[in-house]
Amino acid sequence: MSRPLRPLSPAAAAARAALPADDGAAFDRLASAVLASPPAALGAALRSVLPGTAGIRWLRTAGLPPTTRASALTAGQWQSLYECWRATAPAPSAGGPAGRRVGGRTSAHGHAPGAMAAPRWH
Repeated sequence: MSRPLRPLSPAAAAARAALPADDGAAFDRLASAVLASPPAALGAALRSVLPGTAGIRWLRTAGLPPTTRASALTAGQWQSLYECWRATAPAPSAGGPAGRRVGGRTSAHGHAPGAMAAPRWH
């Protein structure tokens, strides 16, 4: 069973306890990321956890200002944050992006795929 490096607040622990056992490790990853810098405002912490503007949208739907501290979240807000995180987290994949090489050059001739070099007139 995985646990976050920092002890969970009572509200976060209650939210984790309400989840199915399979979701415990994922919740611990989220909680560790959010609680990694406790003095930081939640808005800044969510920027590194949720893609794009999802963190700000979640704060608005929860009725919280971006300056809220993670320690102030209720168990219901932790559950809501976890659901938002699960919904916006990228789906795991077996390999790299389909049909693309991972890393390295995208084309053997140094241009974007499908692009051709400008003709040279001698």
